[in-house]
Amino acid sequence: MENLKRAHARLADGSDIAVEIDEVWPHGGNWILKFAGVDSIAAADRFRGADLWIPESERGALPEGDFFESDLVGCTVVDKATGCPLGEVEGFEHYGGTPLIKLTLDGRSLLVPFVNSLCQVDLAARTIVVDVPDGLLDL
Repeated sequence: MENLKRAHARLADGSDIAVEIDEVWPHGGNWILKFAGVDSIAAADRFRGADLWIPESERGALPEGDFFESDLVGCTVVDKATGCPLGEVEGFEHYGGTPLIKLTLDGRSLLVPFVNSLCQVDLAARTIVVDVPDGLLDL
């Protein structure tokens, strides 16, 4: 976290505020961020639940085979067995284990494990070919 100092916080009202991160530490399964100039709990309360983001141009480089989730949103998910599109990546869900790709199939939400053994990403083609586990589409 040392390299990241500047960021933006998107508050609940939709406004964005530029922030500088002074300190970061874990607490009770979450991360606490101390912003420069925000020196009391009362002052920090307006940031509760805010999304923290940086401009795309300031993102760090990832190792080969790793992806920013935001780059995968909108990619077409294709069933490896049939070659048929299942839907588009709407987002990701995190429950403490493997990230899950969220998409809509036939009007219902579907969560697909996003792991290398099941998913092949072609970012240039904007596709993710998935070896769908047996029974997943029946849930």
